Amino acid sequence: MIAVLLAALVLQSSAPPLAAMVPPRDDSIGIRAQQGGSEAATTLDRMHQAASRADGATYFDQFSTGARFIGTDASEHWDIEQFKAYAEPLFAKGQGWTYRPRDRTVIVSGDFAWFDEKLDNDAYGELRGSGLLRRQGGGEIWKIEQYVLSFAIPNDDARAVVDLIRDPAEAP
Repeated sequence: MIAVLLAALVLQSSAPPLAAMVPPRDDSIGIRAQQGGSEAATTLDRMHQAASRADGATYFDQFSTGARFIGTDASEHWDIEQFKAYAEPLFAKGQGWTYRPRDRTVIVSGDFAWFDEKLDNDAYGELRGSGLLRRQGGGEIWKIEQYVLSFAIPNDDARAVVDLIRDPAEAP
C-alpha cells in the first residue's frame, strides 16, 4: 500500500505545474477580433435590406454556396438551395420580410465572424438572429455560412409555448 502511495506521489510531481499548461495571454486576439467586424455587419445589413425589398438576387448573394438557414419553424433546417426554393417564389411575387436589427454583436477571429442580433418585426415582435460568416476571396467580402432565426420567448411564457407545440389541439 505504501509503495502505491509513493508511486502516485512520484507521478504527480513529474506532471507540469498548472501554470505551464495554460497558454500565455495573447491580447492581439482581441485586436484581430475587431478587424473586419464592420464589414461583416454590413453583409448582415445588406441581407436584411434585400429581404425587405424582396430582392432575392442581392439577398442570396450575401450567403455562401454552402450556407445553412435555420428558421423559426422546426421544419426550416435548410441548405441554401432548399432555402432558395422556399424564398425565391415569394420574392418573385414582391413579398419579402422585414426584420429590423437594433442590437448586434459581431466577433471576428481571422476569416470567421460569429454574431448575434436582436431583431424587431411588425408581426412577430422581438426575435433573435445568430450565426457565422466567413471572409472570402482574400479581401473584405463576407458571406453568411449559417443564419439562425429564433423567437425570443419570455421564460414566464415558455411552458405555455412548449405545451402548444406538444399538443396544438389544445391551442386557445
